[in-house]
Amino acid sequence: MTEKIKIPTTLLGFDFGTKSIGVATGQMITATAQPLAAIKATDGIPNWNIIEKVINDWNPDLVVIGLPLNMDGTEQMITQRAKKFANRLNGRFGVKVALQDERLTTASAKEFIFANGGYKALDKGKIDSVSAALILESWMESYYG
Repeated sequence: MTEKIKIPTTLLGFDFGTKSIGVATGQMITATAQPLAAIKATDGIPNWNIIEKVINDWNPDLVVIGLPLNMDGTEQMITQRAKKFANRLNGRFGVKVALQDERLTTASAKEFIFANGGYKALDKGKIDSVSAALILESWMESYYG
């Protein structure tokens, strides 16, 4: 008997940062994601009550965390912190997590926001949440790959 694989339908994405963590939601039916917000962090530590509320509100099948890497694919100082954040999400809330290469997502987010609202629209929280949406969409593209 073969085991039926459950495709995740509701996703949350996080763009980890030491001062701000972008959040987005996505769903597999259309393979699209929408920015939600940015959660303030102090030296990479978020308000876990806010994270818990987001997870409870969206009840994701999978949480995708952006994995910051250098352009050559090697790890940088923040890479281990992003992995630790992913492990804490799994440990605290029992959610399934996946890591997704996030190279160039911040630059792409800035380009998208600028193109749709000009320089004044380049708000740090908006950049982080759009980056989280791009991370989610990148994960979905690789899933269907």
